[in-house]
Amino acid sequence: MTDKQLQSQIIAALEVVDPDTFDAAAEAERRIDFLARYLQDTGAKGLVLGISGGVDSTVAGRLCQLACERVRAAGGEARFVAVRLPYRVQKDEEDAAAAVEFIAPDVVETVDIGPATDELWDQILASATPVTDARDDYHKGNVKARLRMTAQYAIAGARGMLVVGTDQAAEAAVGFFTKYGDGAADVTPLFGLPKRRVREIGVHLGTPEALVNKVPTADLESDKPMLPDEEALGVRYDVVDDYLEGRDVPAEDEATIVGWYRRTAHKRALPVTPDGYLGRR
Repeated sequence: MTDKQLQSQIIAALEVVDPDTFDAAAEAERRIDFLARYLQDTGAKGLVLGISGGVDSTVAGRLCQLACERVRAAGGEARFVAVRLPYRVQKDEEDAAAAVEFIAPDVVETVDIGPATDELWDQILASATPVTDARDDYHKGNVKARLRMTAQYAIAGARGMLVVGTDQAAEAAVGFFTKYGDGAADVTPLFGLPKRRVREIGVHLGTPEALVNKVPTADLESDKPMLPDEEALGVRYDVVDDYLEGRDVPAEDEATIVGWYRRTAHKRALPVTPDGYLGRR
């Protein structure tokens, strides 16, 4: 397979929107309609999403709120629950608060995952097979992400709602999400959108400029607070977006993107089964 064929395969697999026909207003409407229709078809009573203060959760949150309002306008029952999930004190608290204010959710819940994370991690460190990896804090960061999703599913389950994910094409391509953490969800309204297109929809929706242009960070590792995604990945999102939109990118960057895509394939697939694995050998 040639490099171009692989690029086309990745673009198709991630359902990347066509850059030549992309229209932020039309795309926002299509995704609001998707959420509203899915709520009506499933009979779910609303949507739940963790709000971090980043552009992805802010844009997804506003789409969710508008979808729930549309369901109610049609005579249905739907509420959007925005969940704040800090690990004790969030470094960018002002951004998260600004995001909630912009989204104007029907309900706001706050769950501090700090106590549960620390208690669980302390027990793991005290186990008969303690964690000794040099990246201990990295692994603890994944615990934070999974506990955040546990909280969201608990809230959604108690209310008869669906959990929303913020997965978009750029993060999906490089696997920059936690498996069964922020990668777990019932619906993903941003799927297929490169990072720049999420920002464009954000601008269309009226998202504050500071949130639209905020430097993306997962902020999972306590020893590397607010570490930019692009620093962790070794490639800029603009380059990932270019690749996903079919453009030529520097060979070194292409190798980085493809390397991440291949190494993180397990995150984008269902659990491996005996027949599925052995049957291909």
